[in-house]
Amino acid sequence: MDATQDQTGPLSDEEFQQFANLLRRYLHYELDQWENLVTESAHGPIYAYFTNKLPDGWTHEAFRPF
Repeated sequence: MDATQDQTGPLSDEEFQQFANLLRRYLHYELDQWENLVTESAHGPIYAYFTNKLPDGWTHEAFRPF
């Protein structure tokens, strides 16, 4: 994928698989305890929180495996 091209619209199946594989690898090798990320969207900021501990009050079943 050429990063200089404008990439708009939803991910293709191939792009989503690449995203999931890279995210899985990042979380496995790079995540220490937590990571807080934010990005802007047309609807405002979107926050992502990654942690290696289940948040208080949450159950494992609340998460979708990928």
